Amino acid sequence: MEVSLPGPTAGPTAGPNGSDSVNEVITLNPGENGESVALEREVEVTDGDAEAEREHGRENEWSDQSNPNGDGVPTINPACELKIIPTYEDYEYIQEGDIMIGGVLTVNSYTIPFRYAQDGYLRMACVDVFPEYYRQLVDLLIDIKQINQSPNILLNLTLGYHIYDSCGDPRKAVRSVLQILSGTREPVPNYSCVGKRNIAGFIGDLSSENTVAIAQILNLYGYSQISYGATDTELSDRVSFPYFFRTTQSDRGHYFALSKLLKYFGWTWVGIIRLDDYGGEKEHQLLKSILSNDGMCIEFTLKITSYILRNEIETNIPYYMVYKRIIEESTASVIVFCGTVPTSSVGKLIPLSDLFIKKTLIVSNNLASSLHFMDYAIEIFNGSLGITQMLLSSRYSTENTQVLKEFHPSKYPKDKLLEDIWMQYHSCLSKDPAKNKAYEQLYSGFLYNCSGRELITNVRNFDNKFFSPRVPLAVDIMARALHIMQISLANRTTGKAKKEQNYRNQVPKSQCTDNCLPGFRKVPKPGAHSCCYNCVPCSNGEIANTSDSENCVHCPDMEWPNENRTQCIAKVEEFLSYTNDIISIIFSAISILFFLITMLILILFIKNWDSPIVRANNRSLSFLLLVSIKLSFLSVFLFLGRPVDITCMLRIITFGITFSIAVSSLLAKTIMVCVAFKATKPGSSWRKWLGVKLSNSVVLFCSSIQIIICMTWLAISPPFQELDIHTSPGTIIIQCNEGSAIGFYSVIGYMGLLAAVSFVLAFLARSLPDSFNEAKYITFSMLLFCSVWITMIPAYLSTKGKNTVCVEIFAILTSSAGLLACIFLPKCYIILIKSEMNTKTHLLGNKM
Repeated sequence: MEVSLPGPTAGPTAGPNGSDSVNEVITLNPGENGESVALEREVEVTDGDAEAEREHGRENEWSDQSNPNGDGVPTINPACELKIIPTYEDYEYIQEGDIMIGGVLTVNSYTIPFRYAQDGYLRMACVDVFPEYYRQLVDLLIDIKQINQSPNILLNLTLGYHIYDSCGDPRKAVRSVLQILSGTREPVPNYSCVGKRNIAGFIGDLSSENTVAIAQILNLYGYSQISYGATDTELSDRVSFPYFFRTTQSDRGHYFALSKLLKYFGWTWVGIIRLDDYGGEKEHQLLKSILSNDGMCIEFTLKITSYILRNEIETNIPYYMVYKRIIEESTASVIVFCGTVPTSSVGKLIPLSDLFIKKTLIVSNNLASSLHFMDYAIEIFNGSLGITQMLLSSRYSTENTQVLKEFHPSKYPKDKLLEDIWMQYHSCLSKDPAKNKAYEQLYSGFLYNCSGRELITNVRNFDNKFFSPRVPLAVDIMARALHIMQISLANRTTGKAKKEQNYRNQVPKSQCTDNCLPGFRKVPKPGAHSCCYNCVPCSNGEIANTSDSENCVHCPDMEWPNENRTQCIAKVEEFLSYTNDIISIIFSAISILFFLITMLILILFIKNWDSPIVRANNRSLSFLLLVSIKLSFLSVFLFLGRPVDITCMLRIITFGITFSIAVSSLLAKTIMVCVAFKATKPGSSWRKWLGVKLSNSVVLFCSSIQIIICMTWLAISPPFQELDIHTSPGTIIIQCNEGSAIGFYSVIGYMGLLAAVSFVLAFLARSLPDSFNEAKYITFSMLLFCSVWITMIPAYLSTKGKNTVCVEIFAILTSSAGLLACIFLPKCYIILIKSEMNTKTHLLGNKM
């Protein structure tokens, strides 16, 4: 789809009757989903017979070379070469010197495809010279001349220059850098064709887009670069651009100042206008972040584009109607222009100039310092407020002003840019008829013979007071750096032995707060500058392995910070270990000791199987009690070592069942004492209950209930190994989870119930006459047993980790030892020491 539209400046005109004309063709390529279209502009200088050439494809029109005959057939060069679109005019400035400075400056605004009627290929034509941009070039040349005339800078050396106009085009900027490095009109990458040439560095460019393209090339060769206008924040990355410097603030600095201005006036409700492209989006995100930090809110963001939107063509709705509705409905009185907006895009806002009269426009540094931009849309920017970066002292002197007045094409005939200014701003004819013809076709203007009294200082915006002389500042910085290097080299080659001296160039510190060491993070001081902060240690579980960390990083669940909180290390595992805990050794020794004592008592009872003291009160129950006590001592080892699922299930069940058997045996003994007393009365019916059947039944019944409880617990929710990473910071507690708390407390509760019943019955039967009545010993044993386990419950609940296991082991050992001591020590005393008491007569006589 093609439509003919006027260009952003004065539209070209077509000559009558097939005469030369300038045609601008805009090719509209529909975008995805039909939302927008891409725009390609092509300017042709043709005659009436060449109109059909516009139908050729863009690839053929952009052919890099053709044969000299102009027949349109490309010439094939078999040599390996860099193919760059040729330019109509290079605008080269060169002066050789001992040390050279390369320069890529923007003087012309932009480039357009350009072709003569007799040419078979297109060229890049630089158009629209801005006087204030040319002023920067003039200042650079004057500054280098003054440096060479100064006796105190670059002793015995001259400073030369090789400068090109990038014309605001990255392709032209890249070509210019390669031309300077090669030293030839046709660039030869990686080769210098002018012999020994000392290039100190490069100055340029104005725009961030051009500067980034230049920096990517210069970084490969290690050349320093000083930009006088690039504000892209990415250029501050010293890793990606180690040799790049600039004499202007980055976008972050500009927007920071702009935000403070808005905050000072209390403008917290603003709108934003920005270009609808990648650069505009990046600058918008940066500005939005800075405004948000200062407590300002954005009502709307207006995205303007140089493209023609497809829906404008399909619906016949002018683009500015959408903008008009947004601005009319907004309540914000302040609108911020974000970043660099080209004149072609701002032109779309001119029909809305009546709406901007009611608003206060805030423009950034790039716009505020460009008066030609303001002139283009004076209806919009009249009365706007801008921020621009100025030098502390002006570099313009009376001598410089007098030199500038002498700049004239007649005095500098090789200065093509100066001639272009005279043509564009004084409408003066050039001595080159072809150039006059091209100018009239490109700019649709007419040229005249001038008087020769025209001055460059009379050109509007040439002496723009808002445009800081950042180019000569960059030259001065580079010259002074060269001067310091020269002095340093001279000092190295002088002295007694001409030895190299090693200097320690220690950088002074100027900080509000010392750097935060690793393991600490920065915390802003209330009401202080952002450079002033406190260093606080990272919180538990967090580390910081770099200096001046803004935030600490949390360690993974299974790791914990080291002592300095600079790295994450594996957490310490905590359990009752056989090797690392002395308490485990103590418990093991006590358990084995009591197990052996129990074995000795069992052996002693077996040897005295038929003695009255053993036979008294049911010797089978005594043997069963000894076996259960022996097993309870051995169950301690299930609580030691690293817990696993199987040991977690066995430890609770084992001691629960063994203790139930032991307490059931004592309960059976107590019941047998009561039955024996009842049976001694004449004619008593209790005699039939005497014997082992009753005692065995009691033990079997009471133990079976506990076994059922344990099996049910295992079937429903058994105990399992658990890793506790939250209770103790920096420690993984490996412990057993009961699974079902009801199951655990049912086992403990039932065991307590048996002990309580045994205690009550034994207490009531303690004075009954019987041969060696054990009721009083059972009373003491149950009293001790209940006291231990009642005390264990709160201790168990209030401890964690291996301390909980220690409480359980202590309760098992204490209660088992108590049963052993209370029940069997009196009998052992009689058997071993008072053997004369171990007779039936004595036992019965004692109770008569």
